[in-house]
Amino acid sequence: MPIYEYECSECGARFEEWQRVGDPQPVTCPNGHSQIRRLLSQPAIIFKGSGFYVTDHGRNGGGKSPRKRRDEKAPEPSAGSNTEKDPAP
Repeated sequence: MPIYEYECSECGARFEEWQRVGDPQPVTCPNGHSQIRRLLSQPAIIFKGSGFYVTDHGRNGGGKSPRKRRDEKAPEPSAGSNTEKDPAP
């Protein structure tokens, strides 16, 4: 249910009312005056979860992680090195 803020034009008192959207405006202020008006106020919005801040998107400042191209090959071992283990004596 929204909270609406009102101000009395006669005494300057500000007050809040919890009302449904279709409820009628209050008739009097807390001091009994009848000249009241609804004020526009900033809505309270809370963003939850990831993705709402700059730090949540990407890494390394660029937003893209370094990837290897598919056509790049891993370096081949040199001809002089033996990658197989010699059998134990």
